[in-house]
Amino acid sequence: MVEQNEAGSTAVSDKAAIVEAVLFTMGESVPLQKLADVLGLHTEETKQVMRQIMSEYENERRGIQIIELDGAYQMCTKKQMYEYLIQIARQPKKQVLTDVLLETLSIIAYKQPVTKVEIEKIRGVSSGHAVNKLVEYNLVCEIGRLDVPGRPLLFGTTEEFLRRFGVNSIEELPKPQPEQVEEFRQEAEEEIRLKV
Repeated sequence: MVEQNEAGSTAVSDKAAIVEAVLFTMGESVPLQKLADVLGLHTEETKQVMRQIMSEYENERRGIQIIELDGAYQMCTKKQMYEYLIQIARQPKKQVLTDVLLETLSIIAYKQPVTKVEIEKIRGVSSGHAVNKLVEYNLVCEIGRLDVPGRPLLFGTTEEFLRRFGVNSIEELPKPQPEQVEEFRQEAEEEIRLKV
């Protein structure tokens, strides 16, 4: 409920601020009745407030507007701004390979073809998010299904993986030394003991 001033009514600028906050946060259309409830007004009064806010948005040089959609209101970008949004969307996103992603990627690279369950067994934690991120980055892809009940997806590395890591084939990946394997095994066992 909106706080009211001494005169018993909420200032229009306060109402506008509330409407902006609600529409921006929701990101989708909000029915007139819900806005009226939040503002503590009748629907007709709320319509007047919305018309005034929409008019202000239209008259001022802003990149956003409020539109009415079948008795609901939504904040959105003005059509004139689309070309700028497209420019931003076209800019490549920086792909950050965190330790979790690198760990998951190395398991896939050395064990491929491999299922999520096998990856999770090795890592000891859920790996769905990491695998999905690697697929999004085009470093990993689905390469088939395992021929067992449930037919889980098999994952392997992509040509992009080879390009990024500067190898011509998986066979060129460095082979871990036996002492490194033993060290990794001991570290994994220690982690398991600490978790228990």
